[in-house]
Amino acid sequence: MNHNNTLSLAIMSGKGGVGKTNIVLNLGYALHYAEMTSLLMDCDLGLANLDVLLGISPERNLHDLLQTGVDAKDIVAPIENGFDMLPATSGVPELVEMDEDMQDILFKKLVMLAGEYDYLMLDLGAGISHTVLSFATLSQLRIVVVTPEPTSLTDSYAMIKVLATQHEVKDFLVLVNQATSAGEAKQTFDRLAAACKNFLNIDLMNLGFIHQDRTLVESVRRQIPLMKFAPEAPASKDIKALAKKIIRYREDNKDRIAGRPILKDFPSM
Repeated sequence: MNHNNTLSLAIMSGKGGVGKTNIVLNLGYALHYAEMTSLLMDCDLGLANLDVLLGISPERNLHDLLQTGVDAKDIVAPIENGFDMLPATSGVPELVEMDEDMQDILFKKLVMLAGEYDYLMLDLGAGISHTVLSFATLSQLRIVVVTPEPTSLTDSYAMIKVLATQHEVKDFLVLVNQATSAGEAKQTFDRLAAACKNFLNIDLMNLGFIHQDRTLVESVRRQIPLMKFAPEAPASKDIKALAKKIIRYREDNKDRIAGRPILKDFPSM
């Protein structure tokens, strides 16, 4: 059980290329600057990219955790003081579709480590693979990242539909990324929210938006997180605002969070 107040966040998207991993990394930096501790887990298990954005090459990764029996703390890669990541790996197909035994081992090791942090942020792969759906179902909060592109909306709707109809998950926070204006962001959210209300009877929660920002493209090219590269850029300010909302949520729900497992419905150990 989670005796601390660790809040687990699954950051997910229906399709790839919506900027999800950049959001996870820079949100981690925003929480770090707010003196919160975070553990990022790259859950795109077969196509790792958090380490690429950071320009680092961790010596160990999740594959080692599952195959060699090491503890989760042994593969942690520090980013800043109190801000760490669990690196994934690339090109290992069996990690993409883990069987239940492997998931059980991973979750047990993860829960023991994650209780030492304020936040556990899971950067999920895009789409509706079994592993993605498992992580999304077990997390305390789900943030769905969408862009104004029609394909992003249709794929996100499909993902929400699967989680709602097959896994009884009904609570989703929506974050619009790469929006050119507040108006475009609202229109994007409203379209997805209307579809989910009409066809699934689900009320989505609007978490806000992040501006389309050319500075972010440059920060990726240089392998320097945006919050370090340009902390006053429009997208950086949006991410700081997002961090404040998440911190406020954790503060407002401390008692409720403390009474739940970090990965809910996980057997108590």
